[in-house]
Amino acid sequence: MAEVNVLNKSSLTMALSPLLFASLLISCCYGQVPLVMWASEGNALPSQDRPTVGQMMSVDQVKTSLTSALATAPHTVLLFLQDKLSMEDFTVYGGAFGDKEAGAFPNLQACLKVASSPLVLPSLARGVTAEVPALLQETLGTSPLYTDLSSLDQQSLDSGPALLVIGLPYSSGPQTKKVLHQNDEMIGKVLQIMKTKKVPYTAIYTGLQPSRVIEDSSVMIEPLVSRHLLQTPAPGVKPPVMFNNTDGPCILLWTDTLRVGYRPNINSPFNTTDLAPLAFTLAGSSCSENSSVLVLNYNNVLSFTSLTVTFVLTKRLFPVSARNWTIVEQVRLSYDGGQTAIFNSSRGIYSPAEYSFHCQTVSSNTTHDPLLVPFNVTVSDMWSMEFTDFQIQGFNVTATGDFSYASDCAGFFTPGIWMGLLTTLLMVYILTYGLHMIMQLRTMDRFQDPKGPSLSVPLSE
Repeated sequence: MAEVNVLNKSSLTMALSPLLFASLLISCCYGQVPLVMWASEGNALPSQDRPTVGQMMSVDQVKTSLTSALATAPHTVLLFLQDKLSMEDFTVYGGAFGDKEAGAFPNLQACLKVASSPLVLPSLARGVTAEVPALLQETLGTSPLYTDLSSLDQQSLDSGPALLVIGLPYSSGPQTKKVLHQNDEMIGKVLQIMKTKKVPYTAIYTGLQPSRVIEDSSVMIEPLVSRHLLQTPAPGVKPPVMFNNTDGPCILLWTDTLRVGYRPNINSPFNTTDLAPLAFTLAGSSCSENSSVLVLNYNNVLSFTSLTVTFVLTKRLFPVSARNWTIVEQVRLSYDGGQTAIFNSSRGIYSPAEYSFHCQTVSSNTTHDPLLVPFNVTVSDMWSMEFTDFQIQGFNVTATGDFSYASDCAGFFTPGIWMGLLTTLLMVYILTYGLHMIMQLRTMDRFQDPKGPSLSVPLSE
């Protein structure tokens, strides 16, 4: 349910002008996100029919448009994924076409000017763009690679399709134009690297959620859903790492931070780094009916040429519960020289096989009741691991690539719950004791009247 605008080259010279976007705003308000797609110079996107004005684009329509566009376009795809983006950002901060001083998008304007038949989708419904990485992955048949400038410069992109995701920030308020201009400069640098490598590409610029939302009671409000962790990734949340086999997605991983630390000897402090935002590949990953292995391959990390993080999951039947359970058996760190640090799961890294596993903190730090315990102490003592907001699923992954209901590692009786229970019990005890004391009070059954005659007691002689 969306509008697709396929602009020809003559009309594209004004693609980012305020006048054009003002006309498009009629169909792109109420929390919708635009998507701009173009191919490198010398390549063209196929033309597509323009649907009825005022419609919003659904996931199926976006998939159809992307599949049609990539039928002839280069299969090295650059996905510039901004935290927030609305058509109003182009209207307010775009400036007149060619006015590089006034506009925040000079590089984007230049690319669209020389591109042949770019694709502009101004009316993607809110939440649809969160599915774009998964749609591109399905179309290209390759997993997304989250990268940055330094990593991209070292990537070899000569063989096979590639899906490179470059995250861009967004800031509301007076800093908006500056941030958008910095993002545009990032786009220009990435495209310059691709030009230097002489690799044809297809570029997509969109946002995870709208930066501006206009309320309208006539617009149907989506029904509220209960919170199931990352069962369905919310708009604005980065997509999980997904490994596919011939039958579709089979392993999912999501973590806010994936921090590893290394020290050459036991007396020196750990040198730590967060692997979550770095580029990686999934070479070596596999999944079967009863075992799954997810391999994250990194280059030039912590002074090592290569570093591999491997998650080993198994599915077992426990007769007591009469059901299958997923267990994270090991987490391995392989680095230069063929050495491997192995961490076994001490307790709690398990969930029913049809569920995913979630834990706020998974760590090897012995001061925080670790879930990861070193196996080969000599090597593992040189490494530390800590994952925050960690979620993984190695079996029964749906075709849509969404997490199943999450089994959390936190027990029911958390310290906060214990404190609340003890405080409640103490207050009940005090109240009960007070009521008991009040009920034991007794009034006097005889009183002396101070205004009446005093009692006289005769004394016998």
